[in-house]
Amino acid sequence: MNVRTPDPYSGWLSEEDLFEARGRLPMVYVEAVPVRLDPLGFVNEVGTLLQGEPDGSMVRSFVSGRVLYRETIRAALLRHMEKDLGPLAFPQLPISPVPFTVAEYFPAPSQTGFTDDRQHAVSLVYVVPVTGECDPRQDALELTWMTPQEILSDDVQREFTGGRGTLARQALAFAGVGF
Repeated sequence: MNVRTPDPYSGWLSEEDLFEARGRLPMVYVEAVPVRLDPLGFVNEVGTLLQGEPDGSMVRSFVSGRVLYRETIRAALLRHMEKDLGPLAFPQLPISPVPFTVAEYFPAPSQTGFTDDRQHAVSLVYVVPVTGECDPRQDALELTWMTPQEILSDDVQREFTGGRGTLARQALAFAGVGF
């Protein structure tokens, strides 16, 4: 019988192992489009994260991150919502772990329209209502709440990276916001 002490960080890969894994297999991610709802449950604001790129440019994105080994989708969603929006965001996680769409990111342009220079990633994407106070953390410089009309404007759509403007449009359509 082989008895070992459990690794407290068994879901994490070293930078070297992560680089190696990204070159050999798709990574599983979750993404969340944070929204605020009116009293009838209609989307009246969408939250985007403003982030700086290594070249100094500014881009918009959504909450996202990897699913760790032995981590449930719901746990990954909650962890990334808290990591990116702060512990007082109070996200209302979906009852079911079924995403509204699956985004397939490739390191080079492809038929999906989604790109991630680092890897091939499969992302389960959710619309998640947020009821609390948000304080962006990690790589985000700020969280900006916009109306559906603002987020669909050409200027804001150009600020998204990797095809996430398409995710914004898909999320609003999924939530029943029509234009």
